[in-house]
Amino acid sequence: MRGDGDGWVVSDTGAAFWGRHGAAGLLLRAPLPDGSAAVLLQHRAPWSHQGGTWGLPGGARDSHETAEQAAVREAHEEAGLPADQLTVRTTVVTAEVTGPGGVQWSYTTVIADAPQLLATRPNRESAELRWVAVDEVADLPLHPGFAASWDRLREVVASIPLLLNETG
Repeated sequence: MRGDGDGWVVSDTGAAFWGRHGAAGLLLRAPLPDGSAAVLLQHRAPWSHQGGTWGLPGGARDSHETAEQAAVREAHEEAGLPADQLTVRTTVVTAEVTGPGGVQWSYTTVIADAPQLLATRPNRESAELRWVAVDEVADLPLHPGFAASWDRLREVVASIPLLLNETG
């Protein structure tokens, strides 16, 4: 079902941003066998905006959604991730466009943990989904917005202990 958030916001400078009510993405972490963290990245389909780059599952927020709700919904739609396996840890506003009337558009990165490397199911917006060691993320051709925020996000992620699977 198509939400009311789908659509472009055009800033005062003429730049266009996806999501009539802003956008959100999920930075999902899970433990590798050695206990270090991996993050789930999405290789964007060639036809999509900034196609061929790596980023986070995410998209437009609907008017009734929080950033957390939008990111979890989008991660389910784009990667088949079950909401009941995700633990939201924090949120970081990683992009903001302001105009004369205040904030016109924002992107919120929702940082969450999973108890293990979850199986994924890509939709048509993904060429591939991959668990990537945190230290290897910057080696990929990243979506420009994600690339611009990765250093800051990496610092936040490093400051939050990874929730480990208690059964494994």
